[in-house]
Amino acid sequence: MATLTLHWMTHPPAALTGGAVTVGNFDGVHLGHQALVAGARAWAARLGGPAVVVTFDPPAAKLLNPSSHRLPLSTLADRVQWLTAAGADHVAVLQTDAGLLSLTPEAFFEDVVCGLFRAKAVVEGYNFRFGRARSGDTAALRALCAVAGVAFEEVPPRVVGGEVVSSSRVRAALQRGDVTDARTLLGRPYGVAAEVVTGAQRGRTIGFPTANLGTTATLLPADGVYAVRATVGGTRYAGAANVGPNPTFGELARKIEVHLIGYAGDLYGTRLAVEFVERLRETRPFAGVEALVEQLTADVAAATKACEELP
Repeated sequence: MATLTLHWMTHPPAALTGGAVTVGNFDGVHLGHQALVAGARAWAARLGGPAVVVTFDPPAAKLLNPSSHRLPLSTLADRVQWLTAAGADHVAVLQTDAGLLSLTPEAFFEDVVCGLFRAKAVVEGYNFRFGRARSGDTAALRALCAVAGVAFEEVPPRVVGGEVVSSSRVRAALQRGDVTDARTLLGRPYGVAAEVVTGAQRGRTIGFPTANLGTTATLLPADGVYAVRATVGGTRYAGAANVGPNPTFGELARKIEVHLIGYAGDLYGTRLAVEFVERLRETRPFAGVEALVEQLTADVAAATKACEELP
């Protein structure tokens, strides 16, 4: 598998051409995105060519309207990893610039889909938009493919719980703290990663040492206490994490602190990836250290149970 970052006017290696292509941002790589990759994988097998996912960095919205850009659900590295796991032979990352964003739908199809990747099949979802100002839709793409002699498949929406799976729906679930729903929509637990930084070091004095994560590049779920899991040195640990402030000690800054159950060691300066398993409760102040320790003991027991029940 090749992951290649290239300018949209630069031709990729021949190994990335002549197969099936699916294009999109793929933020979060949820079940709907995975269905697109599966479709491209199936067409690639028929054609005897590669299954190529074409994505963009940075996202167009970050260039078009920087002030309204939101934290994504996944980093570029995440997307590449999950798209590959979903069946992509290659992930091509096009560098987003003004020239690429100015292409009409017709020019994007000619210059990128056909010109760069010489696609023999294109697979997209029902709500796919492309070209300048997102002016091209699935109907336009179908027509362009027909004229060019390129096979086209429109993948129907993936529906879970009576609603279409989308990145917006995953985001909404996380913003209300429903990491269980987010896990269902993604097909895996939602996670974040960041460097472990020095905190107040108060947790170790009460028997619950925590790893304090620095700034995350992706969206944090709503404030609350969560059952989590993380892998350190090849060993997976269950844990309990607090997202938000620490009102018991008057700390108002929003942060994430993780207690890894059964782990003893120094994580400072390492990058820790944490998966959210279940929301246990809201963040709230306690009357004192004794009441806090009692609640933390219950949180650890609940987190252990939640992680044991997750495959």
